[in-house]
Amino acid sequence: MNHTDEREALCAMALSKLGYYNQAAFRQLYELTGSATEVMAHSKDITSLLPDASPRLKEMLADSDVMMRRAEEEMAFVQKYNIQVLHPAHPDYPQRLKECADAPLVLYYRGTADLNQTRVINIVGTRRSTPYGEDLIRQFITDLQQWCPKVLVVSGLAYGVDICAHRQALEKGMETVGVLAHGLDDLYPSRHRETARQMISQGGLLTEFMTHTNADKINFVRRNRIVAGMSDACILVESAAHGGGLITADIARGYDRDVFAFPGRVGDPYSEGCNNLIRDNGAMLLTSAYDFVRHMGWENDDLLAKARHEGIERQMFPDLSPDEQAVVDALLHHNDLQVNMLATQSGVPVTRLTSVLFELEMKGILRTLAGGVYHLYKNS
Repeated sequence: MNHTDEREALCAMALSKLGYYNQAAFRQLYELTGSATEVMAHSKDITSLLPDASPRLKEMLADSDVMMRRAEEEMAFVQKYNIQVLHPAHPDYPQRLKECADAPLVLYYRGTADLNQTRVINIVGTRRSTPYGEDLIRQFITDLQQWCPKVLVVSGLAYGVDICAHRQALEKGMETVGVLAHGLDDLYPSRHRETARQMISQGGLLTEFMTHTNADKINFVRRNRIVAGMSDACILVESAAHGGGLITADIARGYDRDVFAFPGRVGDPYSEGCNNLIRDNGAMLLTSAYDFVRHMGWENDDLLAKARHEGIERQMFPDLSPDEQAVVDALLHHNDLQVNMLATQSGVPVTRLTSVLFELEMKGILRTLAGGVYHLYKNS
């Protein structure tokens, strides 16, 4: 970068560090001038820019020289490891994130993915994912890659849902970005280091934190706003009644992003958050990648036709119980049946049929039409 660009990056880094505990005020200062360099040039006489500047703001800016030296140290690190310093004036700064009032003044990015590509989603959820949730992610990304191959998958590189989403994206040849709660000199959890290494060349790692920053609890909450803000849609896979995934979904709604959630079995602890969110109209019920693509208006007729021709399945689980298979076979033979007729055609007693139908609907294999008619999603 040239001298002017480097100076702006340095000043943005220092300003971000100064404003760690008062993001709104420092964001206001930046937007007032449109330049971190200009703000830092007036750090000792900030009232010339902001006449009603609070005593607290003046006090925080008094440390500007110290923070500039810290920024210079950080600049040496980022240049050594080919890390980009993205500030709001940088063309590669996530444009979606700039719409958010609490967007960070600086992001540190190491990777190859375009953070401003046409379609960006995040997949979030519990750190204690179950085989059910992992199967949902696997099938969702498999089908999404077929229908919308150019989607950037964002998550937080944590245990459970996050790492499963990243790994499935990598396996399917999709780019994926991990948003970290610490600097790029470390990785938490360390067990995900190999996945992170792959992501650098097929996506990237992104953070607002300088080096030597601990992965403290508050930092995970802060990073959730980046995950939410840089994406078009938030997809919650599994969540307990309280958790980080729900926080991300709530932030996403506040940013006017689309929020989706996969339902789970009633009573399962790691489906409670998703089910509650759907019940309270905080998220749209999601059963398949097809549902998602259709809602987002991302359909590509040629790809959808090709997918159907190749027999890509939209259901989440190809393995069905004998009763479930009997119902599917009946609907394959004659679709759109009511319960009594379906019981007759499938041989499954009505006493068991209701629960079987519920399971099939939760798996995205069928849906209920008006009049209590059951419709099978078929690949044809």
